[in-house]
Amino acid sequence: MAGDPHSLSISNPSATSNEYRNCFMGNTFKTAFLLTGLTLLLMSIGGYFGGQRGILTALIIAGVMNFVSYFYSDKIALATYRAQPVTREQLPRVYQVVERLTQKAGLPMPKIYVIPMDSPNAFATGRNPRHASVAVTQGILNLLNDEELEGVLAHELGHVNNRDILISSIAATLAGAITYAARFALFFGGDRDERRGGGLSALVMMILAPLAAMLIQLAVSRSREYQADETGAHLTGNPYALASALSKLDAYSKRLPMVATPSTAHLFIIQPLLGMNIGNLFSTHPPIAKRIERLTGRPAEFQRVG
Repeated sequence: MAGDPHSLSISNPSATSNEYRNCFMGNTFKTAFLLTGLTLLLMSIGGYFGGQRGILTALIIAGVMNFVSYFYSDKIALATYRAQPVTREQLPRVYQVVERLTQKAGLPMPKIYVIPMDSPNAFATGRNPRHASVAVTQGILNLLNDEELEGVLAHELGHVNNRDILISSIAATLAGAITYAARFALFFGGDRDERRGGGLSALVMMILAPLAAMLIQLAVSRSREYQADETGAHLTGNPYALASALSKLDAYSKRLPMVATPSTAHLFIIQPLLGMNIGNLFSTHPPIAKRIERLTGRPAEFQRVG
């Protein structure tokens, strides 16, 4: 993976290949950290409820979950939203844009999926550029013009190029694991000896686990959205198109909120969980206004590639 040149080939006047290598190494470290965190979390829970046997069982479960999260998390995310694969003949509008952008960026062609939802949104997933997928909702295809759609697709390819897609999938798996662990603790904690504080521990788990899951997503998501915006704008040379797309997506997603799982909300280009919006501090995405400001405030930096 580290020797794959595809994540280093987008050029622009303000970013060097060293910066992309640093981005890749940072994401690699975060991925290892999250996998280790998942393992330690499960082992701690297993040890608390089952002693040494519980630790061994948890270690096996963690190994399986790590394997699944690395090789199959993209398929799980796509299946969650009933995304359907499409061919060039079925969706030439998207294929032509993605083919053109991947050629400019030096990236392999990802698989293309359509999500049968009216709410406009999109996400990229996969474990590396050679095993990447880009999914768009039917709503985003209906809403955006060609230039705006190009901006969104370039943003998603920015995630692929920057190696965000693997760590995003790992974060989704870890967030889901914490949630299920909290439910497990609530279910079994009430039956534990009161002297060991089982019921209280379960209550604490139920309070802290959703917050921990959200913090994991915050640590992963906010900076990578800015980076993907910039990478996409450099790739198209048209930051205004992506800015216009973000403005439209923000407005229309409020009219047609998307039903999404909390553990996968950070995958999308804009925050899909409208009902969970409790302030910028707890959002998995940067504010749309700030993203637009960063794109339109320095257009000279974004020069068309190729």
